Amino acid sequence: MFNKIKQIKDLRNQAKTMQAALAEIMVVGKSSGNKVMVTIDGNQKVQGVKIDENLEREKIAEGVKDAFNDASKQLQKELAAKMKDMGGLEAFKDLM
Repeated sequence: MFNKIKQIKDLRNQAKTMQAALAEIMVVGKSSGNKVMVTIDGNQKVQGVKIDENLEREKIAEGVKDAFNDASKQLQKELAAKMKDMGGLEAFKDLM
């Protein structure tokens, strides 16, 4: 029983370490024409939004959507590379 508790504690510590590592990843998504930029971290939290002041009001929502989708795509690539560097899912295999 104590072995299982230790495994759970180890898994929790690894999850915290991974979350901290992911928070350091930052990507900037851009809309076409770079009029809108959205910055998100590896935990998928929006860290910033920049909108060109000359952008027409009607196009802001579409620009934010496009920039966020661009950032999400970039983040998925970054996370896949980070997971691979950390040993992929095999790193968690021993804990199960």
